[in-house]
Amino acid sequence: MGRFIDGYVFILKVAIVACLAGMLVLVFGNVVLRYGFNSGITVSEELSRLLFVWMTFMGAVVALHKHGHLGMDSLVALLPRTGRLVCFCASHLLMIYATVLLLGGSWDQTVINLSVTAPATGLSMGFFYGAGVVFAVLALAILVVNLVRAVTGRLGDNELIMVTESEETVDAAHSPSGRPA
Repeated sequence: MGRFIDGYVFILKVAIVACLAGMLVLVFGNVVLRYGFNSGITVSEELSRLLFVWMTFMGAVVALHKHGHLGMDSLVALLPRTGRLVCFCASHLLMIYATVLLLGGSWDQTVINLSVTAPATGLSMGFFYGAGVVFAVLALAILVVNLVRAVTGRLGDNELIMVTESEETVDAAHSPSGRPA
């Protein structure tokens, strides 16, 4: 299951790059056309917004997988393994609950807006709200796998703290002088 999650996270990274490139082309192209040729790309704003929303939700899944979200680990790091495990399971159950709520709301909005079309592109507004559905499904998979791994004892002590240190802190800890390289 871990390789499957790693695979779809890689696909998400590629999709994020594609969204960013699409936004760059649309916005830069629109600026050049407006100021240089008194013209423009009509659908640029809508497509850029849609790509941005999808990029943000896909990036949130990647960050969840890489433990890159903000967190407070100073108290959890002081706890023994049992305390860390309890905090890990409690936080994952809360995140699963919040993600299920997000899934329900996103699904409802997607269904409601399937027949609503965007003014410039004519695309269904369901695509806009569908990003929340995709995020919730992918995030639930990651959260459930992590929770199952914790309950079955397949997580090490260091994996029970779900916050990734900043790159500067990691570099400082691994450099010979103790200072960032």
